[in-house]
Amino acid sequence: MTTLSTALPEDWRDGHFALRAEGPDGPMALALARGAAFDMTPAFGTVSAWLNSDQPLEAIPARGAPIALDIPGLLAGEGPHRLLAPFDLQALKACGVTYARSMLERVIEERCRGDASQAEAVRAEVRGIIGDDIASLRPGSPEAMALKENLVARGWWSQYLEVGIGPDAEIFTKAQPLSAVPSGARVGIHPGSSWNNPEPEAVLAIDARGRILGATLGNDVNLRDVEGRSALLLGRAKDNNAACALGPAIRLFDEGFTLEDVRAAGITLTIEGPDGFRLEESGRVGAISRDPTEIVDQLINPHHQYPDGAALFLGTPFSPAADRDAPGMGFTHHVGDVVRIASPRLGALVNTVDRTDACPPWRFGIGALMANLVKRGLPHA
Repeated sequence: MTTLSTALPEDWRDGHFALRAEGPDGPMALALARGAAFDMTPAFGTVSAWLNSDQPLEAIPARGAPIALDIPGLLAGEGPHRLLAPFDLQALKACGVTYARSMLERVIEERCRGDASQAEAVRAEVRGIIGDDIASLRPGSPEAMALKENLVARGWWSQYLEVGIGPDAEIFTKAQPLSAVPSGARVGIHPGSSWNNPEPEAVLAIDARGRILGATLGNDVNLRDVEGRSALLLGRAKDNNAACALGPAIRLFDEGFTLEDVRAAGITLTIEGPDGFRLEESGRVGAISRDPTEIVDQLINPHHQYPDGAALFLGTPFSPAADRDAPGMGFTHHVGDVVRIASPRLGALVNTVDRTDACPPWRFGIGALMANLVKRGLPHA
């Protein structure tokens, strides 16, 4: 099986990045600015506090402490520092059914009631009624509402179509702050699930004021059979040990990388299994049905606040559906699968699949982080 390794983008020496690492004394908030590394922990304590400052980019040379950092060693899991997910205190939020392809797959899960053996027949039925050409529909538009009325009249309305083409986006809590795993770590699939998949996504870094500061890659691991049984089981399908992967680093917006680059980005998913299975698919962030700024406005506003900022998964452009174990059964993970999610300007997020109860348990929460910073006398006044 090909070795798939964590990677920063090829032009990382031209950009600005926020990342986290476990150092000898505890977690560190780190910055990369045009190839130079800075420790932001003495000044801010956390990535959240740094990114919530007035000018995060200007703070790097002004308040960061230059540090010798072995970047290749960090990415390879070698040396004195161990890579962590780049967010710490931020809320970990996610959007659902923001792409036509994934919306149709959610409708299929719902119609199957979580039974993968029915997926292919239901997929054909859904496409026959709804069609494929719904990606151009603007959610909440008169055309979308007309389609909704037609589907309701035919008994085919779905909660997934409601958030896919209706006025309100689906935004849910993917996982708890500090629970995400980094690139290079194992990601967890609950052993009670027999139909599951990775969800490759662009993830926005947003501060408490709603400013979009940058982006990274994420894997919103999903248990399709659990969510297919009932949307009320979304938390059980999504928020499991090691089921949220983020990284390798947040690429911050600067003169060379903007939100327009995120919109234009392509995401490639590669899965290589211990059984010789290989899958490669790709999609465009820009195929999203709602603009990222619209979703952020629905996330942070006078009705919803996140004082530590947020990481926002934008939704997956595609869900792997290729048959793996038997014809008509679609894709599901095997323990040992290596999942690589890559985009040229964001790098590569790579994880190996294991059972949730076999992945290292999450024990270092907010209380532990605060106690560690107090012990180290950080941040400095």
